[in-house]
Amino acid sequence: MDSSIDEAVTPDAPDAAGTGTGPAAGGGPERAAGERGALAPVSLSPSRAGDFMQCPLLYRFRVIDRLPEKPSEAATRGTLVHAVLERLFDAPAGERTAPRAKALIPGQWDRLRESRPELTELFADDPEGERLAGWLAEAERLVERWFTLEDPTRLEPAERELFVETELDSGLRLRGIIDRVDVAPTGEVRIVDYKTGKAPRPEYAEGALFQMKFYALVVWRLKGVVPRRLQLVYLGSGDVLTYDPVPADLERVERRLHALWEAIRQATESGDWRPRPTKLCGWCDHRAHCPEFGGTPPPYPLPVRAPGSRAG
Repeated sequence: MDSSIDEAVTPDAPDAAGTGTGPAAGGGPERAAGERGALAPVSLSPSRAGDFMQCPLLYRFRVIDRLPEKPSEAATRGTLVHAVLERLFDAPAGERTAPRAKALIPGQWDRLRESRPELTELFADDPEGERLAGWLAEAERLVERWFTLEDPTRLEPAERELFVETELDSGLRLRGIIDRVDVAPTGEVRIVDYKTGKAPRPEYAEGALFQMKFYALVVWRLKGVVPRRLQLVYLGSGDVLTYDPVPADLERVERRLHALWEAIRQATESGDWRPRPTKLCGWCDHRAHCPEFGGTPPPYPLPVRAPGSRAG
């Protein structure tokens, strides 16, 4: 899923569309903390792992407090484009054309608004519809660019929007949603993820691949097969980033996730969620609650253990 759209995950709900639209965006069980009792996290998704690595306090706000977040135009456009690319494969191979894909956009936008009424806020101040028209035109450009990067008439995905979940020997549960899984006649597996943003600079490519290696690890543990290829399709810049993992890669990811989960467990028990200021703070919806910006987090909704004590 697109990290801009990716994924809001509660302790008991699967990752939704990788949209980055935040806890309120999934439309399902993602609600403010006051609407139901808070629960300690029991699983990890690529987006929530990324949240904790970016800023532990952000992870707390999204997963434990479940604070609402406003939908964004970029993230919602990513969700829309993902829906169009998924639905296009419902058509026979010869009919998977750019005009047909673009024709799907209005209907998918209507469906998206029906399932997530809060999206009407995005264009509430656009009575003439000019900004909405430009937004939809950009979605069309992104969809059209995909046809310069892949040929859907030659693809028959084994899975689309595939929810995957596995529990490691340690008890850590990993889960997420894969945009597309291709399986060759020889049985080789390719995991594909669409990104509506631009490809990162080479020095940041490893961070972009973390999500894909996460999915590859889950597939490996579920099926006993290491995916042959991981493929990131960047519609914003027209780039395709590929990586061929080996077991040693995925074992390193597994160790990293165990260390990350231990840090999350300690923060959950102690209630000590440190903010980690970066330039990304400017896009955060939770600055009013963040000490770095003079805010105060809501009261911690889980029991706090004394230092040095462990759960029985």
